[in-house]
Amino acid sequence: LRGVLRDAGVDEQMERTAVLEEWGERVGEEIARVTRPVRVDGSVLFVEVRSSAWMMELEMMKPTILERLNEGRIEGRIEKIRFRLAENA
Repeated sequence: LRGVLRDAGVDEQMERTAVLEEWGERVGEEIARVTRPVRVDGSVLFVEVRSSAWMMELEMMKPTILERLNEGRIEGRIEKIRFRLAENA
């Protein structure tokens, strides 16, 4: 079954969506408090941010955040992060 899922690309997408649950562990408490991972579309992670100041800071931290998110992953790597201001910010 795992081979069928892998061939269909489902296995890789499941690995990517695991990032939603692991977000706090991978980015740390400070960033987790001001963000919320919303969804994964392909290899792109969409994250809501509480303030524009934090959004600017996180944009500069993207390479480091991507490295943390992908640490230990062979398949299901996140290639891009899209930050957007949370609607209730």
